[in-house]
Amino acid sequence: MKIGVMVESFKLGFRGGIERAAALGVDGVQKYAAGKELLWTDAEIREALDIVKSNGLVFSAICGDFGYGFHDPARNPEMIEKSKRVMEIAKKLECNIVTTHVHSMTEEESESNQIIRAALEQLGSFAESMDAVYALETGPEIGRVMDGFLSTLNTRGIRVNFDPANLVMCMGERPEEALKYIGKYVVHTHAKDGIRRGVGPFPGTDTPERAAHNAVFNTKNASYLEVPLGQGDVNFDTYLPALAAAGFDGFLTIERECGATPEADIAMAVNFLREKLAKYNLG
Repeated sequence: MKIGVMVESFKLGFRGGIERAAALGVDGVQKYAAGKELLWTDAEIREALDIVKSNGLVFSAICGDFGYGFHDPARNPEMIEKSKRVMEIAKKLECNIVTTHVHSMTEEESESNQIIRAALEQLGSFAESMDAVYALETGPEIGRVMDGFLSTLNTRGIRVNFDPANLVMCMGERPEEALKYIGKYVVHTHAKDGIRRGVGPFPGTDTPERAAHNAVFNTKNASYLEVPLGQGDVNFDTYLPALAAAGFDGFLTIERECGATPEADIAMAVNFLREKLAKYNLG
């Protein structure tokens, strides 16, 4: 497996983030392309690619998340066209994976599922035509539900961007359990950690660790909290071997969405992952 970093997590701008990632010795980076990047000219795209390649890196994936999903049929035509533009940009950046959220899927067939499915069929077909994939990020539903939905699609252009912390924080599901269902779809991952109110280290009953976790929330109006890698409820000693057993050998892309010291947290995360990859011979 390889280690990557989400450029925006550094909060240093594009070039600054790339240079810092290179200094940490990682293999690649992921970048958002859902904002001003949609208006990039070919020259600007080539410049971005040159900055990455000249620092000895590649794009592990491109993020095409517009913060909304595909559950509104009135809005979907615009969302689909923007997403296709992101895929075109990704390919010019020599990357064939675009990650996104699609809203939540339901276990029972629903109107929302039908709307999302119609949008993903279009995007999946477009991705296939470009030898690429759209990778849906985990979090809004458990792995079994996501698997049930994905099995109904008539395209191989839709895959999974596996975020273990999202499953822990939003669903209280152990990542290794979700992998039993959706491991076969995973093409990219986010290396992130978190805790959920009322849920201690898995598997858990009442533990001192749980009490400590809940104490963290006493001053926060939240049901979950993202924390630095190795400090949450993602058990990387069980997760990473399970990920490998599912056949994954791609990027573990560090994403740090909060915290006052992102650079320090990312540097720590790189070292943490290197130790785990070496421990399980996954590097």
